[in-house]
Amino acid sequence: MSEREPAPSTPPPSSASSSASPAVGRALDMLVYLAGRPGLVQAATLARDLGVPRSSAYHILKVLTDRGFVTYVPAEQAYGLGVTSFEVGSAYLRHEPLERLARPLLHTLASRLGQPVHLGILHGAETVYLLKERPPAGRTGDIDIALVTDIGVRLPAHLTANGRAILAHTSEAQLRALFPRPGDLTSRTGRGPRTLPELAGELARERERGWSQEAELVTRGFCSMGVAAFDHNGRPVAAISTTWRRHHCRHDAAQVRDVLRHGAARLTAAVSGHAPATAAGAAAA
Repeated sequence: MSEREPAPSTPPPSSASSSASPAVGRALDMLVYLAGRPGLVQAATLARDLGVPRSSAYHILKVLTDRGFVTYVPAEQAYGLGVTSFEVGSAYLRHEPLERLARPLLHTLASRLGQPVHLGILHGAETVYLLKERPPAGRTGDIDIALVTDIGVRLPAHLTANGRAILAHTSEAQLRALFPRPGDLTSRTGRGPRTLPELAGELARERERGWSQEAELVTRGFCSMGVAAFDHNGRPVAAISTTWRRHHCRHDAAQVRDVLRHGAARLTAAVSGHAPATAAGAAAA
């Protein structure tokens, strides 16, 4: 990133806001700043834009890096948000308001599809399922018994349609922070991406089309589809997904996709969010 990059339109926070503890205030300002940037940021750029002495900026960044809030990419000599920052954000999203808003939507979707529907978030490199809505009794057969995707269950995000729908809208720097061992991604069934470049390529295609799907990456004989919901900054905050037996789906893929898109769009609106241009364009296609 060029050191001549123009300063953001939002002015740096005033020092008065952090007068009680300047170091803590500056650390929080740095996290907010990094959260608002689309890519990695060099320390000199960050110090300049926030009006922080370079020596102080490097010291604070080291502390934040040591604790996982920030990740440093040596090849680019720049910083981005780390796994701990994602965990803090995910913890916020696990609180009741998001679940209250999503529950009636998921109930409607499960009834329309006749199969289980989930709300999931990203917790580090894992998908955590917050809600699971089942269709009316007698419409699921034995599918629900075979599913591992229950409330509170965690699964590798790069294998689940729910997690992939969220990962598809994260930056390359964030992916590197989430998967520090890029050449050794886990597998449950012997299928799925095994390296970060392979995963990044799949996610780019899924971002372009606006939805994610996995086939037998979590459980043999099952496949899932997921669509992300977004916050007011156009960042993915959660995803809605559904799972069915691979060769016994009640609907074709296009119907499932449209139902999930509609539900995700309603959840995005309910949290006063908006989809980024890539997702909005794909939905309109």
